[in-house]
Amino acid sequence: MPDSGKPSVLIIGGGIAGLAAGCYAQMSGLDSRILEKHVLPGGCCTAWSREGYIFDYCIEWLIGTAPGNEANQIWRELGALDGKEITNFEVFNRVVGEDGREVRFYHDPDRLERHLLALSPGDARLIKSFCRDLRRFLDLEVFPFLKPPPLKTLPEKLAVLREVLPSLLLFWRNSARRMADFSAKFEDPLLRRGFPNVFFQDHEQFPLLPYLYNIACAHHGNAGIPEGGSLGLARSIEDRYTGLGGEISYRARVRRILVEDGRAVGVELKNGTRHHADHVISACDGYTTIYRLLGGEYTTPELDKLYGELLHKPEAVYPGMMSVFVGVDVELPPDTPHSTTYLLSAQESAQLPRVMQDSLVVQLRSRYWPGCAPPGKSLFHCTYFSDFGYWRELRTRNRREYWAQKRKAADFVRAFLAERHPEIGGRIDVVDVATPTTNHRYTGNHNGSILGWIGFTEADDLATRLVNRQRMRLPGLAGFSMAGQWIGGGGLIKAASSGRFAIQFLCEELGIPFRAWESPDDQPWRPEMLGHLPQLDVRPMQLTEEA
Repeated sequence: MPDSGKPSVLIIGGGIAGLAAGCYAQMSGLDSRILEKHVLPGGCCTAWSREGYIFDYCIEWLIGTAPGNEANQIWRELGALDGKEITNFEVFNRVVGEDGREVRFYHDPDRLERHLLALSPGDARLIKSFCRDLRRFLDLEVFPFLKPPPLKTLPEKLAVLREVLPSLLLFWRNSARRMADFSAKFEDPLLRRGFPNVFFQDHEQFPLLPYLYNIACAHHGNAGIPEGGSLGLARSIEDRYTGLGGEISYRARVRRILVEDGRAVGVELKNGTRHHADHVISACDGYTTIYRLLGGEYTTPELDKLYGELLHKPEAVYPGMMSVFVGVDVELPPDTPHSTTYLLSAQESAQLPRVMQDSLVVQLRSRYWPGCAPPGKSLFHCTYFSDFGYWRELRTRNRREYWAQKRKAADFVRAFLAERHPEIGGRIDVVDVATPTTNHRYTGNHNGSILGWIGFTEADDLATRLVNRQRMRLPGLAGFSMAGQWIGGGGLIKAASSGRFAIQFLCEELGIPFRAWESPDDQPWRPEMLGHLPQLDVRPMQLTEEA
């Protein structure tokens, strides 16, 4: 890096955490450079294109789209929402059972309660309990993202306590009760299976707390979808970063972190070139960082448990995701549900390669933001949790069979959509399939995991201690810190917040003030701002005659 006289920072990974760290480094008077292995910013927050369709991979809802909260302040500081319209829906998600009955999870608690009672009067006690607590969450904003706990002053900690104490019982009750245990008590089989799928898939370890919090956010318009979608969010932050003087290098795969006398001093890339800096931040895969880039030399018993034991437990780490995009040459009616989780029969599940939860999520992405489908056309994004190991082994052992299984998933989804939307029959333009190995190839995330550690688990607790006790550092290694979902938790706002935290800790260490201000850019967002959109695979899915 050029010698400007300012402290210099190298950031490994241009996902949301790395981009955020870069922006806050620049605002705080540091010189930074981001090294990204892919050709696009954003990591998993990305998109690609084929035949005029934009396959938006990530954002299903974004916490912080409404003003007046800390999450929104971070997005404003990063320029992520500059000039963008926000789309909000009155229904968080719809769940349809095997028999065709459906439940709609409205974010308005009164409407939700009426709807659920009409479906199952016999479950009135549970329904009213859930909606009563949801009403209480509408008045709460106690999930801070702006400053890590170790840096908070005593008055700031007391302010948080004053806000939390009146609702302490509410938080305790809903964080101690797992959704699986709550939903199992419903008499109605649709509600019993439907409630765990409010967040599209079943987040099996979650308590009630995140469901109530996110539905409440949606009620306030604080869980919307920004114009431009996933890659649009990443591009806006990239533009903010470069506008602040930051530099980002693509196709820059880091081979190892350079260490001298117990201090990180730079990195060596795969092509052999070396880059030096005063501080290195790794915002990429956690296991890769600790055991490959650093050779496993800087660990603790907690880290070894986290990455040696819990990383291999399904209940601790989010699985990979199968994505099937289907573009159709018809504009579906405006009242078409934007998101539906279909509960599959055993016969249907047997036709989907390595489906894990006997369900398929169907989202009409062309309702999320204009421009992801050409005029007069529509785009579906269909997803299900799937086993990374199966797809990795298949792709390694038999590439032909790997493609055959991708086609099998594509064929099932095409037929499934045509049965429920007869108007699309024979009018399918394009189908694109991404497996968990696709995610791993382009982002490096362990086993193609979409969100890293599952929240409210032992793994999540251990990762939180790395922030609160270790200050995102590794023992015995100076000049180095970590950021991203493997340390700050899954979700885009947590990733962005972790980048902010990393720079706040660094500024304290350097004895310089941490600075942040909102982006002044109010230029309306335009589709051209997405830039060049590559194809992830040159070989597209072949459309059969039935399509």
